[in-house]
Amino acid sequence: MSAETLRPPAPSAQVGPRLGLVLVACCLGQFMNVLDASVVNVALPVIAEELRFDRHNLQLVNNAYTVVVCGFLLLGGRLADLFGQRRIFLSGITLFTLASTVGGLANDPGTLILARAFQGLGAAIMAPATLTVLGTAFTQPGARAKAFGAWSAVSGAAGAVGVLAGGVITEWFSWRWILLINAPIGLALFALVCWVVPESRSRRGRRGLDVPGAVTVTLGLMSAVYGVSESHTYGWSSARVLGPLLAGGVLLGLFVLIQAKVARHPLVPLGIFRNRAVASANLVAFFGIAALFSTFYFFTLLLQQVLGYSPLRTGLSYLPMSLGIALGGWGISSVVPRIGPRPVLLSGLSLSSVGLFWLSRVDETSGYAADVLGPALLLGFGMGVVLNATTNAATAGLPAEQAGMASGLLNTTRQLGSVVGLVTLAALSSARIDRAIEGTEPGTAAARHALASGYGLALTGAALFAAAGLLAALAVPVRRRSRTAQGERETLTS
Repeated sequence: MSAETLRPPAPSAQVGPRLGLVLVACCLGQFMNVLDASVVNVALPVIAEELRFDRHNLQLVNNAYTVVVCGFLLLGGRLADLFGQRRIFLSGITLFTLASTVGGLANDPGTLILARAFQGLGAAIMAPATLTVLGTAFTQPGARAKAFGAWSAVSGAAGAVGVLAGGVITEWFSWRWILLINAPIGLALFALVCWVVPESRSRRGRRGLDVPGAVTVTLGLMSAVYGVSESHTYGWSSARVLGPLLAGGVLLGLFVLIQAKVARHPLVPLGIFRNRAVASANLVAFFGIAALFSTFYFFTLLLQQVLGYSPLRTGLSYLPMSLGIALGGWGISSVVPRIGPRPVLLSGLSLSSVGLFWLSRVDETSGYAADVLGPALLLGFGMGVVLNATTNAATAGLPAEQAGMASGLLNTTRQLGSVVGLVTLAALSSARIDRAIEGTEPGTAAARHALASGYGLALTGAALFAAAGLLAALAVPVRRRSRTAQGERETLTS
């Protein structure tokens, strides 16, 4: 056995109800991570009024979280490999919970933005640890697929549930409870992880941490994502956009050089991209999440500004989509081990594309039951299927010591997809709305039609992202299973 082998989970964690509690802990941790990326959207106007945000800085409430998560995910995945999955999981929970409490008690914009940034850091540490724990605890292909199915269903549904929770809490209680609710949940999760999650780490320990690589990729991703996120406000030709993008490109180029030529223990061994399943699954994840999380944003605007829904009714309108994601992710879990991820991905992305093209036709005359419910269910089920199969394809068949790194890479790809997709489609949507709304009176049917036209264009773009993911899924290897004298074996073929 090599020095890189992970210490196996304790036997008590491998069987019975305790293994089920490991799954609960990982899903709850991921639910908190994804939920907090979307839960504040509905509450932003209330937050702006109470804390007296400048309108140009309000977007930092979201971007402070998103940018930090994106920048630190790869490092978080590697830390779980090297310093222990339970130790890193608990560290992420602690930081996330404390930052949520500070944010919920904030009385000025700076405190809230800083708290959201530290929330993002906690999420970046916690998210890859959840996948690492699942990958080492669930070793049988069938059980592993079901575990990833539950995790994927929770990941997808949490974004939609976040909008529902934000609407309910903002309208019935206070926006502060959007963040403060994480405190009791975090304490309960901390206790659960201490009880059921076994420790497992690389025996190479601290010697395996690539500090220069971690610094360059973290700063490079943060700089690039910040530049992209600012483009909608300042334009692509602004120094506030070009400067961070250039710095990010230089730092990421330096990161690749360090990984290829310098690091003795690289943060991301570039050879992993020779694994076709990993490379293609990450490409699918980028386009799929670009479509899904952009839809959350524009679907919310469509319901509130075009159809005139209240925050609470908007949140309730997400329930069918959330249900579809949960059913798709969980229902397909037993199918993936039998037929492999490629046909599942192709089916899910096809359904998602159709649902998004259908949803893009909604305008100010549309009704929910006739025009919104169908595409929401179709999109939800399709994306639930995609999230499950992508996770399986991106992490299956790798050595145990690369589990955290692969999960961190997948989560980073998803986060990049959500940021790039939203910024790109927001720019296209705004340009169309600016042209169409000129000369119209606010609140009139003509103004609502102009908004529907812009949001429809964005949803068409989301459908094209899903279609691009469909093309990328054609590169995912076919998985064939055979039985040997030693047991079941999976092989990947073209």
